[in-house]
Amino acid sequence: MNNINLITKATTLSQGDKYQVREIAAIDLGSNSFHMIVARIVNGSIQILSRLKQKVQLAKGLDQNGVLDQDAITRGVNCLALFAERLQGFQAENVNVVGTYTLRSAVNKAEFLRQAKAVFPYPIDIISGQREAKMIYAGVSHTQPESGRKLVIDIGGGSTEMIIGEDFDPILAESRNMGCVSFAKQFFPNGKISRENFQQARLTALSRIADLAASYRQLGWQYVLGSSGTIKTVHQVITATLDSDGIITAGRLDFLIERTLKATHFDNLKLAGLNEERADVFVPGLAILSAVFDTYQIEQMRYSDGALREGVMYSLDKNFQVKNIRQRTAEALAEQFNIDRIQAERVSKTAVQLAQQFIAWQANEFATEMQEILLWAALLHEVGIVINHKNMQKHSAYILSNMELPGFDKEQQRLLSTLVRLQINGFHLDDIAQFSRYTPQDILALVRLLRLAILLNRSRQATEQTDKIALKTHRTLWQLYFENSYLERNPLVQQDLKLEQRYLIEIGLDLAIE
Repeated sequence: MNNINLITKATTLSQGDKYQVREIAAIDLGSNSFHMIVARIVNGSIQILSRLKQKVQLAKGLDQNGVLDQDAITRGVNCLALFAERLQGFQAENVNVVGTYTLRSAVNKAEFLRQAKAVFPYPIDIISGQREAKMIYAGVSHTQPESGRKLVIDIGGGSTEMIIGEDFDPILAESRNMGCVSFAKQFFPNGKISRENFQQARLTALSRIADLAASYRQLGWQYVLGSSGTIKTVHQVITATLDSDGIITAGRLDFLIERTLKATHFDNLKLAGLNEERADVFVPGLAILSAVFDTYQIEQMRYSDGALREGVMYSLDKNFQVKNIRQRTAEALAEQFNIDRIQAERVSKTAVQLAQQFIAWQANEFATEMQEILLWAALLHEVGIVINHKNMQKHSAYILSNMELPGFDKEQQRLLSTLVRLQINGFHLDDIAQFSRYTPQDILALVRLLRLAILLNRSRQATEQTDKIALKTHRTLWQLYFENSYLERNPLVQQDLKLEQRYLIEIGLDLAIE
């Protein structure tokens, strides 16, 4: 881990420009569902106020000649009327609405727009497949912590988008006409499931993206992320039936396919984690996803909360492009909760100083990630003080576990919340929940590092700074070494360390002070 970069992050909290509060809305008129996000921009970060989703299934109303039938138009217009009620008072420049595959394919899209205008006073931008792909990539990039090169896959109702990008910039973006609603209509008439129609759907998907395989593999990627409903549902089924990490692999897909093909109809498909409302699009979506895995030889994919609607939302303001998404999130929280930044900087510097000396990570592949989460925990451990100083650690944990934190996935958010909850007072080893990514030993080490960093700076402005604290660890025994007479000059620190020793002894751990 580059600790200089971590210290830089710690010392530059909220040093940028201030932003005025602005309410915005982003609407995605998808082939399966219409989505709306209403949010406000505060201190350079987005706070989600509400999310609305309506299953419209426009693609079901699109015939072979590209004509959208009146029933589908009516479903879409009724949904837009509902959205318009929520948007009363919004200026047009603060509302961004995009239409995707079905609307760009419909030869009578003008009729849809005419009827929509009667109930919905905001302009609708029907975007190309490539622009949709780039917006999806923006939504994923602005909400996920990974930096570097990413392959992003989005399986929608009418089309599938595949993008390779570096940080915030898409390099290669493609959209192909294959989606879970259109494939359900084409290959699974009346909801019937068979091995033959599943294989036909899968082979068709393979044929539509085969020409992309060489160029995508040549570019390569470090991470694979999937967004939107189909991949979210596959992630949820894997989480419920196979592994709590929810990671999608080729082997796990094969398992789900075999389980799925035991059913003969969408109505009798029962899988843990599968919402009944998505059964009709799950099977064709699974066929497309399987084809995508084969074409690009994907080893594993992680689900991303960010998607097209988030990309639409972030396009409303040019000030969001911060390379480290967690840093942007932390800056906004620091401003929102009026954190004592000087104290946060003291604690974070000590946490990094101690973490540099800890080398006994069990899951070494996550060491850098865990140390960065430790930094953000050190910076944000006092957010709960706005509620009450008493039980501040519980208030802080509640805030951090329930807020939307772009840049932190669910596991990282749980870890952040766990660390701040255990920052002071006694605790039990059972208080550390099970994680799919992090080991209990590593989480315990992070807890101990944060507790020591806070303890050594508890006197706040009266704290004597030192860069000569040495930490040595051996299993359950940790040894702290201070410069000569430091503890004599800081009797409150010495007293707090003795109390910490007692807390640790109660759970079978040792802390030696020299």
